[in-house]
Amino acid sequence: MREGLGRKAGWALAVVGLSALTGCGTSGEGGFGMGDMLLTAGASQAPAQVKAAQLDDVYCPAVEVVDGGSAIQVRGGGEAGSVRSQISLGDLARECIGQADGSTLVKVGIEARALIGVGGSAGRYDIPVHIVVKDGSTVFANRSRRVAAAIPAGQTQTTVSVVEEGIVVPASSANDFEIEVGLGGAPARGRRG
Repeated sequence: MREGLGRKAGWALAVVGLSALTGCGTSGEGGFGMGDMLLTAGASQAPAQVKAAQLDDVYCPAVEVVDGGSAIQVRGGGEAGSVRSQISLGDLARECIGQADGSTLVKVGIEARALIGVGGSAGRYDIPVHIVVKDGSTVFANRSRRVAAAIPAGQTQTTVSVVEEGIVVPASSANDFEIEVGLGGAPARGRRG
């Protein structure tokens, strides 16, 4: 009897753990999954309704990639300038949460992939990421980060993620701002649609 309870408890923990990982929706979904249920300690739909209402009422623009900011190539001297490495953007995500004072709290997620080219080798690659949140010429956030991507011997690529949070857009611009990202230094003017 005791052994059966131990197995059931272990199984229940495994199901809860897996559910917590898979129950979270993607940005902007507003669904009520198992992860939400665990966080609210019950199956109540009230938090989901509030969450969906917040998402519907808050302006959250798509993440734009600046011109020339989607990939970086490093070329070597041999074999007519063969590519040593390439870094490119992958998935982009954003989350916008309305605040009581009318401002919007923005979180931006970026996935980047580092690839070894013909002239490259395994090792550590720095990925420079730049994020700008603005309304016209008024900039609310201008953040640059370098993320290390390690490609182990025997592998040809790796993927890293960057999440930049705590970006506040004031109430006066909460319905008309832009989110721009790019690889490299400061983004160039213009963007890819």
